[in-house]
Amino acid sequence: MVARYNEYEFLNITIFNMTETLSKSAELFIASSELNTGITDAASIGAEALFTANNLWMMLATAMVFIMHLGFAGVEAGFGQSKNTVNILFKNTITPLIGIFTYFLIGFNLMYPGNFNFFEGVLGFAGFGIGFDPVTDGASIGYASGGYTYWTDFLFQAMFAATAATIVSGAIAERVKISGYMIFTLIYVGLVYPFLGSWKWGGGWLNTLGFYDFAGSTLVHSVGGWGALAGIMVIGPRLGKYVNGKVIDKPGASVPLAVIGVFLLWFGWFGFNGGSVLSANPDLVSFVLVTTSLAATAGGLFGFFTAYILFKRMDLGMAMNGILAGLVGITAGADVVSVNASLLIGAIAGILVVLSSILLDKLKLDDVVGAVSVHLTCGIWGTLAVGIFSSNAELTFIKQLYGVLAYGAVAFPIAFAIFYILKKTTGIRVSEQHEIEGLDSHEHGIRGYTIIYDD
Repeated sequence: MVARYNEYEFLNITIFNMTETLSKSAELFIASSELNTGITDAASIGAEALFTANNLWMMLATAMVFIMHLGFAGVEAGFGQSKNTVNILFKNTITPLIGIFTYFLIGFNLMYPGNFNFFEGVLGFAGFGIGFDPVTDGASIGYASGGYTYWTDFLFQAMFAATAATIVSGAIAERVKISGYMIFTLIYVGLVYPFLGSWKWGGGWLNTLGFYDFAGSTLVHSVGGWGALAGIMVIGPRLGKYVNGKVIDKPGASVPLAVIGVFLLWFGWFGFNGGSVLSANPDLVSFVLVTTSLAATAGGLFGFFTAYILFKRMDLGMAMNGILAGLVGITAGADVVSVNASLLIGAIAGILVVLSSILLDKLKLDDVVGAVSVHLTCGIWGTLAVGIFSSNAELTFIKQLYGVLAYGAVAFPIAFAIFYILKKTTGIRVSEQHEIEGLDSHEHGIRGYTIIYDD
């Protein structure tokens, strides 16, 4: 009896211990589940925070690119004659209005069609307008892998579109009809720029080929530069610019305004290139801002040195255009070239911008602000420089050259055709009287600089 009793007691104790073990296991399982849920929640919160930071940086970069329009206005009005100041400022005001609106209406979905539904890799269109529902139309964290919202994407790219037309404005200033310029901008920014942009940034055939343009040395600056070159060729030089083989200087209205404009553009370039990282990645954004700034400094210094050697004077205009040349030159490869390479790219751009300006004058191609030299010449150089200085073996010089030629082969003839048709139909140039007396009084009814004398 005693032994049997001990057996039962042992069995009860065993069952009790098993029950207690299972109970603790269940508690551990529940605690583990709660911990996993907590980890999941923490990860979700972290992703949302990163998404917010990324999008905030992209919106800030958008604002910085937007302020570049004020920089362009300052440079153009400063380098232009005082009698045309209002005309220049009007063009720089109307350009972002047309650019942003046409990009909303058609450009965004032409540049980023998703599906190239007309010609594979060449032309696609996703429909007019943009989304209207902030929930269903892509404003979520999943739109760009947590980088930015659909709305930020549209606005950031719209600023780039308007910039391409502004480049043309400066080159053909002081003799172009406002109506002709507006028509050109409507077509070039609304249709041509986004169509060409889709080849690379929209995932088109040049992107498949391996062509590389980080922030737009070709897609923005060269495309605008080709338009500027076509414009000054069709419209012709300003009256009295080239006389008996000599280049006659046309004094600008305000050198201080031009300097302010250049530094506003440099400031805006932090958003132009830094925003093109498409996130707030701290390493890459800071690296891009360093290469951008160093290229600008080298460009400004070598623009000054080159002008001093050739002209025997300390030319402020060439130093300023050298800064812009360096910025344009580094834009294609700011994220893939070394810091030392960025200095060399900027230095060569600073030299090229001076030589290009001299060549244009020899060819009697009158560019008021040096837009062709800055944006086209140095845009081409910067794009090719990616194939020379990048450590990425896939980014070859031949691929970069192919892209440069492709854009030039399409952008220039289209721009030339638009200007030529306008010249033969509505007219593209103001009358001699209006050009001599100034466009402000005749085109706008007011002057940019008015001095009132007391009797």
